[in-house]
Amino acid sequence: MSATLSLKVETSHDELDRITAAVEDFGEQESWSPALIFRVNLVLEELGLNVMDYGYDDGLHEFEIVLTSNPDALTIEIIDDGRPFDPLSDTPPPVLEGSIEERPVGGLGVHLVRELMDELHYRREQGRNHLTLVTRKME
Repeated sequence: MSATLSLKVETSHDELDRITAAVEDFGEQESWSPALIFRVNLVLEELGLNVMDYGYDDGLHEFEIVLTSNPDALTIEIIDDGRPFDPLSDTPPPVLEGSIEERPVGGLGVHLVRELMDELHYRREQGRNHLTLVTRKME
């Protein structure tokens, strides 16, 4: 049986605490491990900040986060009407060698998300970005 959490989120960094609290509550209801709750919050913080910081040119906007928890997998969908952006192909590959001071800015967050999730899919539909992530690591 699946359970769903749907959040409407404003493009304000102040919303990050609300997202974290909602994920923690949902994870506890679904008996997720602390490790899974941490991973989901890390992924949502990274991707949420990307929408908040780069998705729009002006003012506050709203985007949606939908989590669907099944016994064998968790699906996360982030939906926004910001500028078209496919993080799976539009993000430069991360530079992983050298000191942090020598590396260019960008690419590490999406790299981290790729490492933490089992599947990532992007589509642009009806003027909205849809990023879907799946993890089967329910530890």
